[in-house]
Amino acid sequence: MTDARPNRLLDAINSPADLKGRSRAELKQLADEVRDEVIDVVSVTGGHLGSGLGVVELTLAIHSVFDTPADKLIFDVGHQCYPHKILTERRDQMRTLRQPGGLSGFTKRAESEYDPFGAAHASTSISAGHGFAKARDLQGGDTHVVCVIGDGSMSAGMAYEAMNNAGADKSRLIVILNDNDMSIAPPVGAMSNYLSKLVSSRPYRGLRRIAKKVVTPIGLESPARRAEEYLRGFAMGGTLFEELGFYYVGPIDGHDLDTLLPVLENVKAMKDGPILIHVVTQKGKGYAPAENSADKYHGVSKFSVITGEQSKPKPKAPNYQKVFGQTLAKLGETDDKICAITAAMPSGTSTDIFAKKFPDRHFDVGIAEQHAVTFAAGLAADGMKPFAAIYSTFLQRGYDQVVHDVAIQKLPVRFAIDRAGLVGADGATHAGSFDIGYLGALPGMICMAAADEAELARMVVTSAQIDDGPSAFRYPRGEGTGAAVPENPEPLEIGKGRIVREGTTIAILPYGTRLGEAEKAAEMLAAQGLSATVADARFAKPLDAELVERLAREHEVLVTIEEGATGGFGSFVLEHLARVGALDNGLKIRPMTLPDVFQDQDSPYQMYETAGLNARHIAAKAIEALGRGDIAEINRLARARYLSQKQFAAHGEPVLCAAHETLSILYFDQRRAIAGCLRHCAGSSRFRAATGNGHCAGIGGF
Repeated sequence: MTDARPNRLLDAINSPADLKGRSRAELKQLADEVRDEVIDVVSVTGGHLGSGLGVVELTLAIHSVFDTPADKLIFDVGHQCYPHKILTERRDQMRTLRQPGGLSGFTKRAESEYDPFGAAHASTSISAGHGFAKARDLQGGDTHVVCVIGDGSMSAGMAYEAMNNAGADKSRLIVILNDNDMSIAPPVGAMSNYLSKLVSSRPYRGLRRIAKKVVTPIGLESPARRAEEYLRGFAMGGTLFEELGFYYVGPIDGHDLDTLLPVLENVKAMKDGPILIHVVTQKGKGYAPAENSADKYHGVSKFSVITGEQSKPKPKAPNYQKVFGQTLAKLGETDDKICAITAAMPSGTSTDIFAKKFPDRHFDVGIAEQHAVTFAAGLAADGMKPFAAIYSTFLQRGYDQVVHDVAIQKLPVRFAIDRAGLVGADGATHAGSFDIGYLGALPGMICMAAADEAELARMVVTSAQIDDGPSAFRYPRGEGTGAAVPENPEPLEIGKGRIVREGTTIAILPYGTRLGEAEKAAEMLAAQGLSATVADARFAKPLDAELVERLAREHEVLVTIEEGATGGFGSFVLEHLARVGALDNGLKIRPMTLPDVFQDQDSPYQMYETAGLNARHIAAKAIEALGRGDIAEINRLARARYLSQKQFAAHGEPVLCAAHETLSILYFDQRRAIAGCLRHCAGSSRFRAATGNGHCAGIGGF
């Protein structure tokens, strides 16, 4: 945070080397300054705030004691890495955080030598750290490996697989368990209970009563929970971790540098391993709005530093996940077999809407996607109707379970796949790029993609009625199109798409929410006299063979579009057409997919622009295949549309062009009227002003 205070220490800190030799008092001042800096940065960029605020002192202590980057510091997930980035030669870039071309919101190997291992998904740090430690040993090195993992990540089995292996291997490895009693939602399950120490034995209960009487008066409770945290160590001594082969230290106060620094110094001097340090922190520490928030400001948009109020734009339509949650909750009113499962994302997936009505049928299993899938399989096997709401990129973690425990057994688990396609500021690590291909490959899996909110509601209803095998429906992050959701959505006919617009020459077949861009592309083509049919596939599996074959038979060009990687919907269409001989008579087919790269963060619109999946790209692809039409004209029209949309956002409303009886993008303010009649006026490469009666006038242009 910009600060006029004299002797601001942070201004002299460029790298961890600048922390060496600092006094305890200086480090405490630096902690305050780093915390202010994190708050100020995230207020401008948005991002993960609470996690970073909780590890300020811990991050300072690690970089003060250890010799990074020679010593390897590996963060799990990476939500908490902002203080680390400030201290590791990136402070001057922090306001590019999560912005196009800027710093990643997570640790990233390509970004800095201080990021030895990339993160974004949970429970990977101990496995990676064990790999670094073993590589060091095999190469005769003498450096340290430090892994920071949160208690929320400890609900995933991979963390225990790693500890089991590292403990047996006796590798010199330091694991810091950052116990803040949070992941995104409060942690759940036996591990959380272990860390919270819900021990039922009489001796323990007696000790707890005594300890609380002692600890509370001396101020170690924060307020009541702190006593319990310290009691864990008194009563159990980290038994679980020691049984796994780790030397257990803790619990210690993660905000007390007077404790942290000597403990880390002592641990650094130890030559045997592995070691687990149990550090208790507070998510959102030092910023009242975060401390008082239910999610501790886990992920925030831009906000006012003074008030904590977030500047979220008013949505023009309900977001997709809310439509899913509301529809599921309504179905639950009439079917007591419907239940919802989420892996630590009740608010992110909107299963919390269902939970409020039916808490006994809502299950948050923590960060444990593999378990979530097989748990759902067990529910389904005994007659329940489970909906497993999991982000596309996280469902990848449970793919073996989807194959083995669900699909092979033909169990009716319903997968609600949120964050399908490109997601914006979280970049490649959170993009839902692969679910079409990896689910579509499974025999018996029904795969749907919603083009808008109304379609999503119908797909939820459709899945609820599928009782003889698994099904999945995908939908993107964010607000919908504004389509009216029916009060009582009707189920879809399995494996049947729909025609949205009839044409003759070009067929455009999107799977999912590129339908809107496909319709815009058809308008652009119409401006050049090229007639286009637009269909909504709805299903990737089973494919609507009748629709696909008709489009191939009646058009010169077929363009397929999906918000997913190569090997998905377009491949299914091509394979089917090849099998039935529909490619033998000169059909020109062009599949459009995400590019074969991992795309960095940007706005969703710009990411799709880079991917080549917006309206102008669709129209250009059709023209390229057809061999006639003007692609430059398409680009001019797209620019006119883009600029007019910006104008509309500022001060306008659409008007009918009376001359051509077609909807123009006419936007008015007090100074001028701007028009772009899609079919005729903008189609002439001009962006025209309108006369007072709404007719297009031939003036101006690009």
